[in-house]
Amino acid sequence: MTNPFQRAVTHSVPRPKRVAAIETLTEANRTTDLAVLVQTSGLPGGLRRQAVDGLISCGATDLLEELADDRSVAPELSKKAQR
Repeated sequence: MTNPFQRAVTHSVPRPKRVAAIETLTEANRTTDLAVLVQTSGLPGGLRRQAVDGLISCGATDLLEELADDRSVAPELSKKAQR
């Protein structure tokens, strides 16, 4: 069985299971994994936004600040990370 991070990034996994995987990462406070998801350009935008929301829920202010300043992160996600 794959871990939640692997399920979130695997394209062949159905979207509801990918969403559930990100929820699991959030509940487990796996902030580094969530930050990597935000930076993963091949991941659909909705899943990347969910990962930012997860970081906000976890109170990962340092990672959110890094993402807000990271030029490789989509502008919409950078703005969300700044809030």
